[in-house]
Amino acid sequence: MNFKKFFGIAAATMMSAAALTGCATAKTSSNSGNKATDNKIRIGVNLELSGSVASYGQQEKKGVTLAAQEINKKGVKIGGKTYKVKLYISDNKSSTSTAASVAAQLANSDKIVAEVGPAATAYATASISNLTKAGVPLVSPSATAAEFTQTKSGQTQKYVFRSCFIDPFQGKKAADFMYNTLKKRKVAVVADNSTDYGTGLTKSFTTEFKKLGGKIVTTQYFQSGDKDFNSTLTTVKGKNPDAVYLPGYYTELGLVLKQAREMGIKVPFVGGDGMGSPKLAQIAGNKNATNVYYTTHFSTKSTDPAVTKFLKVYKAKYHEDPAVFSSLAYDAVYMVVKAAQNEGEVSSSAVQKGLANLKNFKGVTGSITMDSKHNPQKSVVVEQMTNGKIAKAYTVK
Repeated sequence: MNFKKFFGIAAATMMSAAALTGCATAKTSSNSGNKATDNKIRIGVNLELSGSVASYGQQEKKGVTLAAQEINKKGVKIGGKTYKVKLYISDNKSSTSTAASVAAQLANSDKIVAEVGPAATAYATASISNLTKAGVPLVSPSATAAEFTQTKSGQTQKYVFRSCFIDPFQGKKAADFMYNTLKKRKVAVVADNSTDYGTGLTKSFTTEFKKLGGKIVTTQYFQSGDKDFNSTLTTVKGKNPDAVYLPGYYTELGLVLKQAREMGIKVPFVGGDGMGSPKLAQIAGNKNATNVYYTTHFSTKSTDPAVTKFLKVYKAKYHEDPAVFSSLAYDAVYMVVKAAQNEGEVSSSAVQKGLANLKNFKGVTGSITMDSKHNPQKSVVVEQMTNGKIAKAYTVK
């Protein structure tokens, strides 16, 4: 998805300071968190509702609001008592300093038991210190940087979780899909090496594809902003691959597809969620955006009963199909509630423990089991494009 380009840049500016902050707060947390004294599960929502990435926060707000509305129809039994969700929604204005102050307000004044958000890695990272000091866990729906849940020394941040998969996991699942579903054995890689996103997916895909028994016949690179890929594609065509792995963003990938098809390269192209934009087909041309696949978190073409139910309810409320951000945020709220339910207590410490031990949680974005680094191990969706439209969805478990 194109949001990764922003997330990667923002995360890079924050990573060193954020990692150091994580090391410090991991040792200085003195608060045991908050605990419900009534029948309310207080969840803070710290999102980018204005500013440079407001569209992401606005989409996630829809997801959390719908989840709370659903839960509150009947309430949820926890420890023999029926609870309802109370959301405290705040705008971090796409600002790291505001995200941090919002986190402090939610934890210390509003007495939330958990926070959902922020959406972007940089703003989510900025809120870690204050939440850790307060002993309050957070679940980011879409902070995808691999290091987000870890300190600089590699320790797991106790109070930090996410509902999205990370980029290395996505690359691994793409290799699985290419080898086991498409049955391809000789693959060329054409990758954007000007972003961590492109290089990271290349590394994880290549490692896994070789491990499965496949062969990488050539790896070619391009830069963000490139327009002419004919030389690169001539090399690829000469290697006669069964398929091409194409990690990058739709701005360049649309042109790669257009030029590849015009050159007579008809094999499948498989990419990451950076392909997941309607603009890909606009750039490539609908005819050229055929036999194209990409990994993503969620698909409206899924036939899973939980997803079809979610689609129906979401569309009835908002009169549109849900974006990936909305679905990930929806799952994040349910993860918090399920964590409390599993531990039999509505408190920050119970939610933290329940999230760390979450297993086989059935969300609309997949079945989630939390690993030791607080990253979801979950199924990945692969969408197939035919004539510029999403024609089918696969699940890679």
